[in-house]
Formats: sequence, structure tokens, C-alpha cells
Amino acid sequence: MGKRIAIVGVGAVGGYTGAHMVRAGEDVTFIDMWPAHVDEMKKNGLRITHHEGEDPFTVKVRALHVTEAQHLSKEAPVDIAFVCTKSYDTQWAALLIRQYLAPGGYVVSLQNCMNEETIASVVGWGKTMGCIASNISVGLVEPGHVHRGGVKGGATHTVYRTGEVHGTLTERSHEVCRLVAHADSAKVTDNLWGERWSKLVTNSMANGVSAATGLSGARMAQNEPIRHFQARLGSEAIRIGEARGYKLEEIDHLPPETIARAGEGDLEALRIFDERRLSRAGRGSPDQRPSMGQDMAKGRRTEIEFLNGFVVREGEQVGLQARANERLVDIVKRVERGELQQDPRHISDLRLN
Repeated sequence: MGKRIAIVGVGAVGGYTGAHMVRAGEDVTFIDMWPAHVDEMKKNGLRITHHEGEDPFTVKVRALHVTEAQHLSKEAPVDIAFVCTKSYDTQWAALLIRQYLAPGGYVVSLQNCMNEETIASVVGWGKTMGCIASNISVGLVEPGHVHRGGVKGGATHTVYRTGEVHGTLTERSHEVCRLVAHADSAKVTDNLWGERWSKLVTNSMANGVSAATGLSGARMAQNEPIRHFQARLGSEAIRIGEARGYKLEEIDHLPPETIARAGEGDLEALRIFDERRLSRAGRGSPDQRPSMGQDMAKGRRTEIEFLNGFVVREGEQVGLQARANERLVDIVKRVERGELQQDPRHISDLRLN
């Protein structure tokens, strides 16, 4: 008998990944807090579209609003729960699903940021796993519809990286890998924390900048002052991750040291960084925004404190300043509060010592 799977938070990543699981015949229950989204999924299913390379498809799904999650108490328990909420909703999502887990069940963080510790504080480290979705570029564009603006990773880029917090390759890490591989290329990693921090670096360079400027990923890459500010953001995050003892993986197919040196002003490293960023600007939809840019457009709370703010706080622990990240946090929060309007000049005109 197959595993019973729950996806808590049916946004872009949860919806995209879960829909592919359903299409492959897996037993998946979707739980979300947006009534219109849940109603559309119940009525017409979950629709998946791609900017290029894949035909659209719609799957019939079992969708529950959070107020209906108590129905799970009358059913067989959940074996694997994917938490796919925003980081600020992690704790309550873990609390919600904990009571419905099987004795051997566990929770997988399929989110931005580093939320495994929060999940473990609720369900225990032994029931906590992580999964990174790298360069997936998806968005929940309307109720019941997830669109992938980027191209599939396939053999050229491994999108999903799943692993245990202790680094051991286990049967359940391979099981999670099998499930997410229905959606795109996947691997099991023995370096979850290094993968997590590397994804944090990627997000710290893109998400907040999009939220502050209103620009898509491609348009940020084409703006030289903004592109170089992104290198500075990444450089600070890389140096802090190294100081924290993480073994960083490649970031956008570049060695972390190249990005770190680019952000520190090394001209050869900056040339390589520029070439890579500009080469990717033409891939996928030119209008695809990182998740935080999407949140800002929808009037939602951003994850800035869990991304760039987290980098700043971790830097304080090891005595390293992250001035670019700190300034970006301030700008994004002011845009969120309506004190500033989104404007590329917030970044292009910014001067840092």
C-alpha cells in the first residue's frame, strides 16, 4: 500500500510538486488556508502550466481548507507531510499536521529559508527532514493554477535535493526523492545544511531585490548596478555561511568563492559572475519574479526577515557584518509598510562603504 502524503500549504512549490505526485498515482491530500484556492481545486482540480517545454495538465485532487483538516482524524494517519508554507507559518503548520502523523511518519520542509529547526521543535528531530527546490521558478498565478516560468532542470540542473538533518543516506530520504522526482530531477544529499545555505544565498540575492524594485529576475540581471549589488548580497551570505561551518554547494552553477570574490570587487570574478547572470536572463519567462517579488505584487507579507534578515543575524553570531543585506531588509520592510514605492533606484542608487 502506498504512503499517505499531505501537503500543507498549496502555494507554488507545494502545488507544483504535489500535482505531479497525484498525476503519478500517489495518495496526496492538499491542505491550504486560501478559501478561493481550495474551492477551485475541489471544483476543477489543480492546473499546471509551463512557459516552455511541457504541455499543460490538470489533475483532480483532494483539497481541504485548514478548518477541514480535522477530517484526517477519521482516516489512516499521514506517513509523509510536506510543509510548503511561508517561513513565518512553519510552526503552526507543523503543529497542525503533527497530530495526524503515523508513528513512523515524518515532516519534510519543502520551503525557502532554514526551517528544519522550527519543525523539529514541534515534531522532534527524528521526524524532521529537508528538501530544497533549486531554481524552480514557479508561481501561484490564480486559484487552482500554478505556472512555471522557468524551464525544467532535467539533466542540466538537479532541482530537488532531499536529505536528513544528520547527513545519513536513509531509506526515507530516497523515498522523498522518489516522490519529488515526479516533478523534476532530484537527488539525495548527505549535505542538507550546505544545500540549505547555498539556496539561502541564491534567495538572498534575488528575492528581496525583486520585492524592493518590482523587477523580474531577467530585468534584475540586465541592470548592472543591481546585478553587482546582488553579488555583494551573495558574497556576504557566503562568507557568513563559511564562518558558520557549512560546506556550500555550487550556486547557479558557479563556485561560491567566485560569487564571494565578485561581491568583494575582484574584477575577474565579477566578469565571470556577470557572464553567468546575463546568460541566464534569456531563459524562461522574462516576467518571472522570485517568490518575494510575487508576494509584494499580491500585497502579502514577505519572508525578508527569514532570508536576508537571517543572514544578518547569523553574521552577528560570527562577528561578520552584512551591510548590504541589512540595508535591503530595511528597504523591503519600508516598501511593505507603504512608506516607499517599488523602484529600481532603491538599489541602483544605493551607496555602501
